[in-house]
Amino acid sequence: MRLSQYLLAALLVFAPASAVSLSIEENALAISEAAIGKMLPELTFIDTQGKNVGLKELRGKPVLISLIYTGCANTCPVIIENLHQTVEVAQEALGQDSFAVVTIGFDARHDTPERMRSFARMHGVDLPNWLFLSGDQALIQNLADATGFTFVPSAGGFDHTAQVSVVDAEGRIYQQVRGEDFNPPAIVEPLKDLLFGQRRSIMSIDGLKERVKLFCTVYNPNTGRYYFNYSLLIGIAIGLACLLLVLSWLIREFRHSSQPDGGARP
Repeated sequence: MRLSQYLLAALLVFAPASAVSLSIEENALAISEAAIGKMLPELTFIDTQGKNVGLKELRGKPVLISLIYTGCANTCPVIIENLHQTVEVAQEALGQDSFAVVTIGFDARHDTPERMRSFARMHGVDLPNWLFLSGDQALIQNLADATGFTFVPSAGGFDHTAQVSVVDAEGRIYQQVRGEDFNPPAIVEPLKDLLFGQRRSIMSIDGLKERVKLFCTVYNPNTGRYYFNYSLLIGIAIGLACLLLVLSWLIREFRHSSQPDGGARP
């Protein structure tokens, strides 16, 4: 056994359990953060109907990716049920076809298409553009590495990261949303950025429209829903009108002052 292995064994034996747990959590966080900016590999999984679904087929729109295992009794159901509520809010605010959701079972031995279908039904997931997928262990590990997702077998099943990866339209990891419980803005705001804030130049009409949508689609914590705030739109319109008036006055004054004798006529 190497010296480093002896040291590791000694650490695990003599270090307090809380310290070891903290170290594992910090390592998982670092792995999750390091995945941001990575491209997803072109992997093909199986949906609940037994059909092949390639991740490449999802390009062209943002995608939310979560990994769960169907035998989980605590964390995974909470993640999916909270995500379901948030996706419902996001689809209402941004459009049902504006993004996709993919949930993949990482327990390759047990998370079959049938089990994934049953898991979705059990937790009330019936929204459009949400896929539940299965794959073999090599596929799962490849995807986990790409998304910064960590999981290890434990006495009760698996210890794993609680996260949702936000992927852009080109298949690149854009942001990680960690935790079991999250408010809608944690998911909707990065989707807004991808849908409205990055596609077109603000100098174009379409780009300007998308910037307006970005700033005027706001979250109401009292209702838990997004809405289009027309008062912000009116404020933007008034601001632009004032800017045009100021520019018009400056141009007129410049022309007036540039004439001989301050523009006085003989």
